[in-house]
Amino acid sequence: MSSQDTTLKGIFIAFLCFAAYSFSDAAVKLVEGRVPAFQAGFIGTVVGFAAVPFLLKKGDRWSDMVRTTNRPLWLLRFVCATIGTVGSIIAFTELSMAEAFCLIFLLPSFATIMSVIFLKERVGAKRWAAVIIGFIGVLVVLRPGFRELSFGHLTALASGFTGAVSVIIYRKLGPSEKNISMYGAGILGSLIICAVLMLPTLMMPTAWDFVLLTAFGLLAAVGTVLLMIASYYAPAAIVTPIQYSQMLWAILLGYFVFGDSVDRWMAVGIALIVGSGLLTLIRERKRGTSLPPPVAGQSEAALAVKPDNPA
Repeated sequence: MSSQDTTLKGIFIAFLCFAAYSFSDAAVKLVEGRVPAFQAGFIGTVVGFAAVPFLLKKGDRWSDMVRTTNRPLWLLRFVCATIGTVGSIIAFTELSMAEAFCLIFLLPSFATIMSVIFLKERVGAKRWAAVIIGFIGVLVVLRPGFRELSFGHLTALASGFTGAVSVIIYRKLGPSEKNISMYGAGILGSLIICAVLMLPTLMMPTAWDFVLLTAFGLLAAVGTVLLMIASYYAPAAIVTPIQYSQMLWAILLGYFVFGDSVDRWMAVGIALIVGSGLLTLIRERKRGTSLPPPVAGQSEAALAVKPDNPA
């Protein structure tokens, strides 16, 4: 197979990956809050363990999920993954898919700011311009003072922020940490914290809600595995921008499944936020910024495009 054919194969698989992520989010939205967020996160995470065998690389063991070279950062990832998971569940429950994605897609802007503070990276005028454009896009979407804001808006921003924290942790640790360790921190964090916090409101989901939550976890796991495969065939610089196809899925699913529409202000905000993210990715590629690239929506996704420790 030629190099071009291999890259095209990777691109096609990447589109399938981000479609899987989008349908995963649609599945949890269809639950419509009938199952408390922490319990929904717990069920989805349990099913998400299905991805682990595919993410184990040569020399990896299941015990590596809890081994780390930096326990404080591992624990920070442990907590951030839970906030990101539960935050996105609440956001997709309360907001339209397009609006939720708009706010979660601020992840690259958050990552840029934190890379300056914690990694001491030098950020040029164009990357700062991308950050400003992203936040302007959010203001256009939210229009504070002109519309009522909900808890879902806050949790969507929290999901994007904690996803960016995870990306900075990955970059900070670099090749000294196995990908499976960081994946373990995320999935175990969501599992354990959600298991504890769901107890006060624990309930028996209906059969249909259980199917939806199983699909939520399984499709997210499938998406992560597909992204890993896509990154094997095509460079991360080509695969990562395809994440913005999720916005198209959000608009289509929102319209045909949930009856949501996109007004002109949201359309402008979407354009600004997507443009901001793409500009950030382009500048990081040109500057050779360390992997992983910021992948919005699923904090585990960044691990699938991050080269693992060769040891």
